[in-house]
Amino acid sequence: MTLIINNDDVARILTMEDTIEALETSYRNLALGEAVCRPRIDIRIPTSDPAKNYQFGSMEGGSTAGYFAVRMKSDIVYEMRQGDVVTQEKYCVQPGTFCGLIFLTSIENGEPLAFINDGVLQHMRVAGDGGIGVKYMAKPNAKVVGMLGSGGMARDHMASFMAVRNIEKLQVYSPTKANREAFGREMAAKYNIEVQVCDRPEDVYKGADIVAALTDSAVPVLNGALVEPGAHIINIGGSGIPDKATMDRVDVYLRFGDAPAPVGRPELALDDEYIGWEARPKTRKFGDGRSGKTGHGVMLPEKRITLHDIMTGVSPGRSSPDQITWSERGNLQGAQFYAVAGRVYELAKKNGLGYEIPTSLFLQNIRN
Repeated sequence: MTLIINNDDVARILTMEDTIEALETSYRNLALGEAVCRPRIDIRIPTSDPAKNYQFGSMEGGSTAGYFAVRMKSDIVYEMRQGDVVTQEKYCVQPGTFCGLIFLTSIENGEPLAFINDGVLQHMRVAGDGGIGVKYMAKPNAKVVGMLGSGGMARDHMASFMAVRNIEKLQVYSPTKANREAFGREMAAKYNIEVQVCDRPEDVYKGADIVAALTDSAVPVLNGALVEPGAHIINIGGSGIPDKATMDRVDVYLRFGDAPAPVGRPELALDDEYIGWEARPKTRKFGDGRSGKTGHGVMLPEKRITLHDIMTGVSPGRSSPDQITWSERGNLQGAQFYAVAGRVYELAKKNGLGYEIPTSLFLQNIRN
């Protein structure tokens, strides 16, 4: 039987510890040549509304450990401006609904194992990366988090930070006062930590050992001039790239790794996070297509280390408590989804969750 696993089931069974463990194993196997993935590919097509475009994104990967997965999402993408804040918005069918699916298969017999809603898993895998970055690069005694953002990514990142460090205080700012105050109360109650809800974004940086920008902004929101020595930086949103002032101050840059080149075609190796193809390429696009460029690749090559470098002792990662460090995944999304989706599938089977449908519905007697 093939399982249909929804977000509620994923939320019930997938822990942040499970996620981090699955991701670390996947990255290690990728470096050893036991796993493979490719960068994300987007297809963008203008809609009849010039302020919106259709975007189909997919990424895939698998491992000799047993699983292969493709993650696919179907979005209508646009942007909204409120004052100086520009946010990337998306929906499927109508605002408030989304279509993101993970198709998990067995590498042993090709069996379709599961279709999984990607909403909860998507947040968990991104936050898991944040936790891995903090685990290997933040100061061992890091205890204060300065956070920009108070949405779902902020919640999941707090879980990942708590999983790898003894966090004692959160300083948080987001543009809507009611949202940041509610988030602050929730985090204080959930983790029994001190929470300072800030009325100005600049206040989150004071004394922060971990600075995390976790927003849906279409432009950078960090202010590198305010990052204090010794901080570790996490940046989600803002096109995935911190502001120039932050980049100028980074001492060590941890990029987890890069997707391998196609077999026999080393010249096709890409370090871009995503690449896109567009209908009417000269027509303005939104979201990840707003710049007309690929996703960023290796940003600070002279300061770059990989997760494999740290795991194998080639680099210590942080070598001084005053260094400013920054971590990001790289273009390894495909290596994430098979690993975490595989763990979800195993947990769902163990706990009797998911909706079963006959695998025969996906099989045929005509050779493809």
